[in-house]
Amino acid sequence: MALSFEGRVVLVTGSGGGLGREYALAFAERGASVVVNDLGADIKGGGKSSAAADKVVEEIRAKGGKAVANYDSVEDGEKVIQSALDAFGRIGENCLCVATYRILRDRSFARTSDLDWDLIHRVHLRGAFFVTRAAWSHMKKQKFGRIIMTASAAGIYGNFGQANYSAAKLGMLGLSNTLAIEGRNYNIHCNTLAPVAGSRLTETVMTPELVASLKPEYVAPMVLWLCHEQCQENGALFEAGAGWIGKLRWERSQGCVVRQKNQPMTPEAVRDQWDKICDFTDATKPTSVQGHPVTKKTNCLHNVSLHCTEQRYNPRTCVCVFLYERHEDFGCLPTFGVIPAQAAMMDGGLSAIPGLNIDFTRVLHGEQYLELYKPLPTSGISLSTTIMNTYSGDQLICFNQFSVFVVGAGGFGGSRTSDKAKAALPPPKRAPDVVMIDSTTRDQAALYRLSGDWNPLHIDPSFAAMGGFQAPILHGLCSFGFAARHVLKQFADNDPSRFKAIKVRFVKPVMPGQLLQTEMWKEGNRIHLQCKVKETDAVVLAGAYVDLHGASEASPENLPQHGALQSELVFAEIGRRINDSGSELVKKVNAVFAWEITKDGKSAAEWTVDLKNGSGSLRRGAPSGKADVTLTVSDEDFVEVVQGRLNPQKAFFSGKLKVRGNIMLSQKLEVILKDNAKL
Repeated sequence: MALSFEGRVVLVTGSGGGLGREYALAFAERGASVVVNDLGADIKGGGKSSAAADKVVEEIRAKGGKAVANYDSVEDGEKVIQSALDAFGRIGENCLCVATYRILRDRSFARTSDLDWDLIHRVHLRGAFFVTRAAWSHMKKQKFGRIIMTASAAGIYGNFGQANYSAAKLGMLGLSNTLAIEGRNYNIHCNTLAPVAGSRLTETVMTPELVASLKPEYVAPMVLWLCHEQCQENGALFEAGAGWIGKLRWERSQGCVVRQKNQPMTPEAVRDQWDKICDFTDATKPTSVQGHPVTKKTNCLHNVSLHCTEQRYNPRTCVCVFLYERHEDFGCLPTFGVIPAQAAMMDGGLSAIPGLNIDFTRVLHGEQYLELYKPLPTSGISLSTTIMNTYSGDQLICFNQFSVFVVGAGGFGGSRTSDKAKAALPPPKRAPDVVMIDSTTRDQAALYRLSGDWNPLHIDPSFAAMGGFQAPILHGLCSFGFAARHVLKQFADNDPSRFKAIKVRFVKPVMPGQLLQTEMWKEGNRIHLQCKVKETDAVVLAGAYVDLHGASEASPENLPQHGALQSELVFAEIGRRINDSGSELVKKVNAVFAWEITKDGKSAAEWTVDLKNGSGSLRRGAPSGKADVTLTVSDEDFVEVVQGRLNPQKAFFSGKLKVRGNIMLSQKLEVILKDNAKL
């Protein structure tokens, strides 16, 4: 179906010739009422004439279209918009095209005068501001608007002799991006186009043949599509010319943290990490300020570059209120596994990031996922890494995902979720199989703080009031612990080794002293659950489930064993990733890798990573058949590569890393070592 603009009012600035004229004609041909704005100045911004705008209006009317002329400067934005209101009665239901302002004052930077600079900025950037501001309230009122800012390749890439023009055009891109954010809730979309077309601005520097191939009519269809109500594109940048159209986006290297905690940051540290800072391997494509690495670190679902945190704990740390540490059956409640990871995130983590300002009175815990790889020891030293893995010695113990919300900090334009998040799941649509009610105590929050969660929101009434609560609330993770304990009691005979994973969404707060009611549904080894406050029937934990090991799966011989090699931690992580998304990895990689790990020059371990068969697998030992790639590396060098301290190419050419077989397939290892290595 053809795109129609019947009933729409379109203002095209600078439309007395060139691109603007072509836009005006195209809109009118498809039924729009067009305001043809042009001051009639010459190419350097001098003079004034009504002839250019009048001629375009005559062309439109001769073809049966509707158009009026406006001769005001774009710096008189209110007058320009008023002319549309006077002629057609509305501007809110419009498509506002800020077309190419048809003046240039090119000079080399050294020869650019104040007038050269100011005139270009007044017409291009300041003019765009005045016209758009005048139309903005009308668009918001009628909840519709389409705005096109015309930028330039000179603004995107720079161009000799056009410092004034480049700066103004890039300024229009920034203006457009912000308008896209502020207008989206009102159905106002703003995009930027950098066209290449033959016009009076380019005919002096292009051959006639090139000008002929770059007709404005080859750009106009793109403008019409972006302005149509069917088009939902917003905040984007495009280049167009000669019938070709392309979308542009930013790219950012992974970068490198060069600041060490409690140490001054030095230029030498920047110099030493320069190659890593400028390495675009695994580059990201940011789309908003929320994608900035500093603000991104507020979401622990992303693998951020923070330091590891060491935490010592003992049996009394694990006790809280339910257990006696000298009982023969004493064990650590599985949900205690969140505490070391939470310390890594908050202590020396988020709070140590320079430039990150979060009001911690407004921080709420949104969701939590915890997966255990073996029962938690009742004492020891835990090490929680930047990807929320927790180790005891060389053993991988558990993995955490946190979702954290900052009240009142929305509207940034970024993604509301992450593709790395473990999804919350609704319970079955039937009555629960088991319901268990437990009482929290008035001092429950004070007791829970002893586990290591010291947030004053849960103990200090004045701090809670700053967060908008009438009194200190119970830790969400305390309710989380109640729910897990209920599942273990009802379905696992209180055996913590049966616990595999838990996912919850924190919905509403619990006040200390209230009754917690846990409703549970058994589906195989997965127990769906939701928690309510008994007194109010308000759901406080939703979309939750606990995964259990079968009785045989939880036996000691089936749990991960202690290893003396550092590389075993890496292979444990590879195994977790294969377990999570093996089928997808097999599709992407389709290869079998054999690893020969050496220690002190002698063979120490062999591993097979099969991403070719079934859903993928990891096993200790040599492959049963032929491997596509065999890699030999020392335990120490392998860990150095994974941690990014040793470049894999340098390791290969220096002989530290030996590769046999299809060497090109080794590049696919990036899929399973992503965020930890560059192989």
